[in-house]
Amino acid sequence: MDRKIMAAALAVSMLLTGCAKKDDTRSSTGESSEIIRTEETAGEMVRTYEAEEQYVKMLGRTHNENGILWLAHSASGVEFTVKGTQCSVKIVGDSMISAEDNQARFAAYVDGERVVDEMITQSEVTYDVFSYEEEKEVTVRLMKISEAANSILGIDEITVTSEEDIAPTAEKELKIEFIGDSITCGYGVDDENRNHHFSTKTEDATKAYAYKTAELLDADYSLVSYSGHGIVSGYTTQGKKVAAQQLPNKYECLAISSGTGTDGFNAAGVDWDFSRFVPDIIVINLGTNDNSYTGKDEELIKEYSDGYVKFLEKVRKNNADAHIICAFGVMGADLYDAICAAAENYTAETGDTNISTLRLSTQDGSTGYAADWHPTAATHDIAASELADYINASVL
Repeated sequence: MDRKIMAAALAVSMLLTGCAKKDDTRSSTGESSEIIRTEETAGEMVRTYEAEEQYVKMLGRTHNENGILWLAHSASGVEFTVKGTQCSVKIVGDSMISAEDNQARFAAYVDGERVVDEMITQSEVTYDVFSYEEEKEVTVRLMKISEAANSILGIDEITVTSEEDIAPTAEKELKIEFIGDSITCGYGVDDENRNHHFSTKTEDATKAYAYKTAELLDADYSLVSYSGHGIVSGYTTQGKKVAAQQLPNKYECLAISSGTGTDGFNAAGVDWDFSRFVPDIIVINLGTNDNSYTGKDEELIKEYSDGYVKFLEKVRKNNADAHIICAFGVMGADLYDAICAAAENYTAETGDTNISTLRLSTQDGSTGYAADWHPTAATHDIAASELADYINASVL
């Protein structure tokens, strides 16, 4: 049955029974109870929740505003277990729902299998996640797989047919934060034509090295990544600094995005609470875009290296105990020596030795190229394997 028809039929059935046990309990201030409502339909219990920590595990940076859980960054989302027969999720779009190639991309998984993959083109839309004839215990993951810069999306309601509450999945022993650019975002990974250009339709963070590294290490993760961004300059074709795309200036807020919530929510207005995700390891992979600015100019390369030191100081201020890995090289390694110099200078200035550098293999075309010469999924596999091996051998 078409999922929209199924959802409509379920809603009509609920109304006809007239047997709601608990209705919407959101307060006048916009704050909410843990569960919105429960209703009995044809002898089955239908439960509707807001995405709150009592019931779901947060993936990456998230923010609850007036009962809506906003997702901005790549691979941010929620995960929970449920024993039931049906599950659906109501998603809220943003101001970019009509902006082709910039809309948010949403995915849902059941036991690791992707069952929903949609561009958010409506202010509100409900997706069926699963429907079974018999009760089944499963793990559900709801994610935004495109990056923050272009758009955001919100999880409004999660509805399940179940006799039991949904529950957050267990925290992993290892936590990793990844800070990067388009490579980390999975730019163009679903479009293996190097002559094509950016679109959120072909961006998928789950096929990029950061997400894959977390999977290889069985780690919880958080991605803070923006295409075109760098330490001192974003990507430029004229050698002029693009200061507006300096990632360090955006690190301490929830996210920077062109998209705003339909209720005016702006992710940039939220300071990130670093106590919400405390990483054991932080991987910084920034410099590919800076290289378009520095070229081989020694003074500009020094500016980049000095800027890297300052960013390391900011990262450490907010993450006291994490081991920092300065990784680089997938789309070229011209600035790797400058990164090594930055790490050495940072340690000399601060005495902090909980830091290391890693040169990743540079793509050579043998595994193809994605849009705008970005890494393919196969190239990301190589980088993820190298990074995971390094962490296992040298950090853990």
